[in-house]
Amino acid sequence: MAVFEYVALNEKGKQKKGVLEADSPRQVRQQLRDKNWMPLSVDTAQVKSDANPLAKYFRRGIKTADLAMLTRQLSTLISAGLPIEETLRATAEQTEKKHIKSMILDIRSRVLEGHSLAAALNDFDYAFPKLYRATVAAGEHAGHLDTVLNRLADYMETSQVNQQKIKLAAVYPIILCIVAVGIVVGLLTYVVPDIVEVFVKNGQQLPPLTQAMISASDFLKSHGFLLLFSIIAAFIGFKWALRKEHLKRRYHELMLGMPFFGKMVKSFNTSSFVSTLAILNSSGVPLVEAMKIAAQVVGNVVIEQRLGIASQHVTEGGSLHQALQETKVFPPMMLHMIASGEVSGELDTMLEKTAKNQENDLQNTITTLVSMFEPIMLLAMGGIVVLIVIAIMLPILNMNQMIS
Repeated sequence: MAVFEYVALNEKGKQKKGVLEADSPRQVRQQLRDKNWMPLSVDTAQVKSDANPLAKYFRRGIKTADLAMLTRQLSTLISAGLPIEETLRATAEQTEKKHIKSMILDIRSRVLEGHSLAAALNDFDYAFPKLYRATVAAGEHAGHLDTVLNRLADYMETSQVNQQKIKLAAVYPIILCIVAVGIVVGLLTYVVPDIVEVFVKNGQQLPPLTQAMISASDFLKSHGFLLLFSIIAAFIGFKWALRKEHLKRRYHELMLGMPFFGKMVKSFNTSSFVSTLAILNSSGVPLVEAMKIAAQVVGNVVIEQRLGIASQHVTEGGSLHQALQETKVFPPMMLHMIASGEVSGELDTMLEKTAKNQENDLQNTITTLVSMFEPIMLLAMGGIVVLIVIAIMLPILNMNQMIS
C-alpha cells in the first residue's frame, strides 16, 4: 500500500486536505466519494516530494516534543502485543499533523514491503536522528523493541524538559535586554536632544559628559539604521564563516580556552555525549559504535574529534575511562564513576547516573548564571540611565550657579 495526499471538497463545499493509505489513487478517490466528498487532486506523497529537486531543503522534521509523544505511543502499543504495522497505523491516526501522519504511513508501507522498522526510518534521517535509528535497530536485533522504545521516550521527554527549562530561563533576560536597549536608545534619540537644545541656543558652555551624550545621540539619529544593519550583517557573516571547517575549529578552540565559558561548553557537550552513550549502550549497541554515534551529538568540533580518537583507543583494547580521560574535557568525578562501572560490570547503570548528575550540575550552573545576569543587567541599565540624567542635570546646575 502507498500513501497519498489528497485535496477534496466536503459536503459543505469547504476544501479539505489530508493523507490516506490505499493501493491506488482510484481507491483514494472512491474512499472520498464514500464520504460524500468531491476529490480535487490525489498525489503519491513520496513521488510528489521526489519530483521537486529542491524539496529536500524544505522537508519538515519532527520536533522533540512530537517525537517523544510518537515514541511513547509506539512503545505502549508494541508492549500491548500489536504488530508493528498495526502500531504504526494506530499512531498515524492519533496525530493531527499532516506531515507526521504522512511520514508514519510511509514508514508503515515500507514495513509492509518487508523492511525492518530501523531500515524504514533510515529513509527519514532528517526527522529521526542517528541515535534514534541506531537504538531502534539494536532493539529489533535483540528482540526488545518495546523496552528500547520506552527508554527512547524517556530520553526524548527528558531532553524536551531540559530544553524548555533553558528557554524559559532565557526569556526574562532577553526581554530585559531588549527593554534596556530600547530605553537607552529612546533617551538618547528623543529626550537628550530636546532638553540640551535649550542650553545650546542660550550659548551656554556644556560639560564634557553632556557633549559626549550629544555626540552619541547625533550618531544614533544619523547612523542608527546603518549600525543596526552592520550588526545584522556581522552576525550573518559570522554564521557564514563558521561553515568553513578551519574557521569553525578555530572558533571552537577559542571557546574551550575561555576562562568560565569554556567550562560551560565542556559540561554541555560531555553531558550530551554521556546521555547518548548511556541509552545506546543500554539498548544493546556495541560500545565502540555507540561512542561514534554519541560523538556526533556533540556540538563542539574539537571535542568531537577528540572523542573520535577515544573511540579508536577503545577499539584497540583500551578502557573507556582512560580513553575519555585523554580527551581532557571530562570532569574527574565523571571519569571515576565510569571507571567504577567498568570494574563492577555495571557500566550501563553508572553511565545513566553519570549523565543524570552532569545534567543536574549543568542546570544548576545555568540557573545560577541567569539569576546573576538579572541584577547585573539591572545595575548596568540603571548606571547608563543615571549617566544620561547627570548629563542633562549638569548644564542646569551650572546655570543655577551662574545666576546665583
